[in-house]
Amino acid sequence: MMKKNLFISIIFLSAICSAYCHPNGAYGNKTNYAQANDSIKLKVEGTNAYYQQAVKVDSDITENKIYMRALEFMAAKNFQQNYGYDEEGKLICTTTQDLNTNVFSVTDEGENTDPYTVQFAITVDMKNRRYRYTINNIVFYLPTGAGNMRLSMYEMYLKATNTDSRRIAKEANKVISSFETYLGVLTDELYQAIEQKRPMDNAKF
Repeated sequence: MMKKNLFISIIFLSAICSAYCHPNGAYGNKTNYAQANDSIKLKVEGTNAYYQQAVKVDSDITENKIYMRALEFMAAKNFQQNYGYDEEGKLICTTTQDLNTNVFSVTDEGENTDPYTVQFAITVDMKNRRYRYTINNIVFYLPTGAGNMRLSMYEMYLKATNTDSRRIAKEANKVISSFETYLGVLTDELYQAIEQKRPMDNAKF
């Protein structure tokens, strides 16, 4: 019995080692980049990389209320309104944010905190007592010795999934991780501004 348990343990440890000791990480040929939370997941369609999530609200919150509260939230954040029509149930805003790769996380001693700037648009669509946010047109500006390097979200994604250079993939993952943490806070605050309850994900919109 002891020999059998020992054999099973060896197989189990071997499987773990095979997954996580792979030279390209736990996902083999694809680098794993951290997610801020379960609702913040990057979607990639062709060269378009964006974030999107539908959220259900209480039945007594009408589309007009969602629109007005979302509009007030964006104004409080100093986001620029590019389009808004309550009868259509659509609000589009843009913003530029100065962030830091480690500003939301506990870092190892001596690890650098690298600032960067990101521009993006956020669209809020409302219907059927739900709203859907879409975060797209994401552009990063990373400071370098020769000025700022401009990278789209898709270009940053390609760097994060780079299997030829661990260093490039690691640096891109740090930026994506911190941006997704920021988005997690932002979208949670948006929900709280619309109603004071935890969000219920709903894939049907």
